[in-house]
Amino acid sequence: MRIGLVSYRCENRNTEFNMGQIELAMQRAEGKADLLCFGEAFLQGFDALCWDYDTDRETALELSSETIARLKGWTVQYGIALATGYIERDGEKLYSSYAVIADGGIIHNYRRISKGWKEYSKTDGHYCEGDRTGTFRLHGKEMMIALCGDLWDFPDRFRTEHLLLWPVYVDYTIEEWNSGALDEYAAQAALATGDVLMINPIDREPVNHGGAFHFRNGRVAARIPFDREDILVVEIP
Repeated sequence: MRIGLVSYRCENRNTEFNMGQIELAMQRAEGKADLLCFGEAFLQGFDALCWDYDTDRETALELSSETIARLKGWTVQYGIALATGYIERDGEKLYSSYAVIADGGIIHNYRRISKGWKEYSKTDGHYCEGDRTGTFRLHGKEMMIALCGDLWDFPDRFRTEHLLLWPVYVDYTIEEWNSGALDEYAAQAALATGDVLMINPIDREPVNHGGAFHFRNGRVAARIPFDREDILVVEIP
């Protein structure tokens, strides 16, 4: 199975721009990947929320929204499955979620279980975390999802024999990444499983240098450089 890890630039509160980035990646990866994975909250941008609920509920998207319907259509048009982070609205509740879409349908929707996605000193009960982990199957391959701080706060809940997708939003400086942070992430990934795919988007404000990585048994097996919009295609047997 060929999985493309997309480290592209996204913009906060600019869903249309981010949708364009997703379609561009799908066009470039057509025939080269079976699944494209984007970072945490890529669809609206990680800093898209302002912690005023009446405003934030309009930023969030329901799975039944027209925007998600367009993503479903692209998976058919380009013949590639798609996985992206987004701010989800379900009724009156908001989540940091990660949707996996294939053949025009949602096959998995994971809700982050750790609270680091929100300014929890400012938020109320509308801003929620999920309570479930679990696997999904695509092209005969079993996979699991952990969103960013999940793997730091609850590593035991992500121990698996299967592939782990780890979409993150981590805005370390290049110096911090190179002086030990990347090794720390690789080691943390190894607490879960042998094969972990980490995807980090690029952002201009605040600056996020992006990057995409295949961690294999606690080491970096493949990567793309920071600050470069690119797709790392990893072949998983």
